[in-house]
Amino acid sequence: MSAQPTFSGARRPVLRTPLPGPEAQRILQRDARLLSPSYTRGYPLVVARGRGMFVEDVDGNEFLDFTAGIAVCSTGHCHPLVVEAIERQARELLHMSGTDFYYPLLVEVAERLSRLAPMSGPHRVYYGNSGAEAIEAALKLARYHTGRPNLIACYNAFHGRTMGALSLTSSRITQRARFAPLLPGVFHIPYPDPYRPLHGCADVVAACLEDLDRLFRTTCPAAETAAIVVEPVQGEGGYIVPPSEFLRELRRITRENGILLVVDEVQSGCGRTGKMWAIEHHGVEPDIVCAAKGIASGLPLGVMLARADVMDWTPGAHASTFAGNPVALAAAQATLQLLESELIANAREVGAWIMHRLADWPSRHPCVGQVRGLGLMIGIEIVTDQASRQRDPARRDRIVELAFRKGLLLLGCGPNSIRLMPPLVCTREDAEVALTLLEECVSACEGEGTS
Repeated sequence: MSAQPTFSGARRPVLRTPLPGPEAQRILQRDARLLSPSYTRGYPLVVARGRGMFVEDVDGNEFLDFTAGIAVCSTGHCHPLVVEAIERQARELLHMSGTDFYYPLLVEVAERLSRLAPMSGPHRVYYGNSGAEAIEAALKLARYHTGRPNLIACYNAFHGRTMGALSLTSSRITQRARFAPLLPGVFHIPYPDPYRPLHGCADVVAACLEDLDRLFRTTCPAAETAAIVVEPVQGEGGYIVPPSEFLRELRRITRENGILLVVDEVQSGCGRTGKMWAIEHHGVEPDIVCAAKGIASGLPLGVMLARADVMDWTPGAHASTFAGNPVALAAAQATLQLLESELIANAREVGAWIMHRLADWPSRHPCVGQVRGLGLMIGIEIVTDQASRQRDPARRDRIVELAFRKGLLLLGCGPNSIRLMPPLVCTREDAEVALTLLEECVSACEGEGTS
């Protein structure tokens, strides 16, 4: 295998060996002996390197990547400006804990984030290493600021796997099984899915808010609730875009009751939906925003961005040794510059083109249910048939597997959806190749006649 990237520059995948290839098979055997069995692997991809929209495996096969490392590689793989920023910073300073000392990047990135914040300022920033850490910080701050114990999240939400974040997470039982007791004082309400009415009620927002009201009246008093934590687009739950009315009503209810509104933008933020923050599509100003994934183009960085009057805890109340690492912040600074200059607009334009391209799939493909999304955060629901809309997770998994065999990288989400979350450098040409391959897989799976 060559020491340097061997990408052909073509806009189609290039498969040089059967999948997985011989070198990949050797790595898979070693991995099976040594790595945690808790990891979930959808297909046997063993990555060696990446550039832009493509990744190359250890056998030289080139794949078109519509996963972006689970929405992490926002500027594409190894964007030259991000790599340059990382290299430059690595020559100067690798680490000097920002919780004990000072350095310019802590302030410079915070200033940029404050300018981009989806709520009125002034603001304060807490740095972590991941999305789960950002959520943990938000939960602690909410309890600290309000002096209240209870927290509310939504069913089918994913907020992370650390014990506090896991207590909010309710997307899959395997994520919670055998970890009890979890954080006390956490309650859940439904998340409105316009495609699947709740309790048979056509008004999904009214049904969800009725459950929230019932919670306040019976189990979780509003006066004892510190925060409601919500995804402005539900990610792992199925790429569900809620009616804006739902988030506006949550904002009204939280303000009336002295409850903080925390939005989890770990997957939906940093330009993915065609705006810096998905909450901006709904015209709602939160109290706290949690971000990670795409903010540093692949380096570990989590951010909790809050109104300054909310972040009122004292020194020592919360901190992290590695959080706000100089190299990760350098990557974030370059990433945010690219997002503002071109990539947010590109995500909006290419995402709209993809949605238009997918618009007639439900009428042409019996197994395609609802197509939904914002920007380059798009979900395609796979069903048994159009009449019943019964979820078909087995067929979804089969389509994802067939796509891998054709050199297209996809991931599922929710019980039966395929998510399209390419790097924000994705072009119409990239999208056309991906959708052509995906449609071939959908047609092939329908032709198999089984789910």
